[in-house]
Amino acid sequence: MSSPAQLAILAPGLLGGSVARAARANGAAGRIVIWARRPETRLQLRDQPWCDAVAETPEAAAQGSDLVVIAAPVDQIVPLARRIAPALPAGACVTDVGSVKGEIARHGAAALGARAHFVGAHPMAGSEKTGWEHGTAELFRHRTCFVTPLPETLPAATATVAAFWHALGAEVVTVGADAHDEIVAHISHLPQAIATSLCVFLAGKDPAWRNFAGGGLRDTTRIAGSDAQIWRSIFEQNRDEVLRALGQFEEELHRFRTALANRDYVEIAARIERGKAYRDAFRPPPA
Repeated sequence: MSSPAQLAILAPGLLGGSVARAARANGAAGRIVIWARRPETRLQLRDQPWCDAVAETPEAAAQGSDLVVIAAPVDQIVPLARRIAPALPAGACVTDVGSVKGEIARHGAAALGARAHFVGAHPMAGSEKTGWEHGTAELFRHRTCFVTPLPETLPAATATVAAFWHALGAEVVTVGADAHDEIVAHISHLPQAIATSLCVFLAGKDPAWRNFAGGGLRDTTRIAGSDAQIWRSIFEQNRDEVLRALGQFEEELHRFRTALANRDYVEIAARIERGKAYRDAFRPPPA
């Protein structure tokens, strides 16, 4: 499947900047056009070797683009899709990098109508850092990228978007949008909620304790340093699935507490072993 002759990336933060770098490094697009909301960011992007042109508006970036990647926070993806819809070439594909998919996929497709195709995507890559300057061409290599078509999505459009992410080095997994939201509520959004809550809890204790922390606390709470506004939007958009995951986790934590209260150390050890077995079965991280 051929690469897009022109790729547009809207609102490049860490992920959008990495998309541009990876597309250039892997020959996954002919011409790369970027639009950023802030004028000073647009000025900085003009000097980047992985950017062929910087557009002054999202509509200008979308004109003539076979593929558009909307890399904005989740609450801005659909509004941007609505803005660019009239400017898109007929048959163009639009994808995104949002970590919530159900409502975005449905409203994104409705925003484009019959003119173009919205195929949601979510690369499981990134860090607690933000900003295009932290991007890297290797960010997606060997990382899972969910592609989340709706039942009515044109198969050729799904194939185009999947091929693009594959060209960036990602391992593409195609699932329904709602199934995606259930999965990431457990493996991404729940860990964020736990790490954040742990830090909030410890913040109420003696401030000097943090100076004694070893690697365990640092590893467990790394993602608590993530951007608050980004995660507010994610929890708002995936509220129902996260609530279900939190409820089930609270039950698991209650069972651990009950075993400890009852001095059932055999059960405590068994839970530690089950947790270890799950953790040991993780795939090795990308090199």
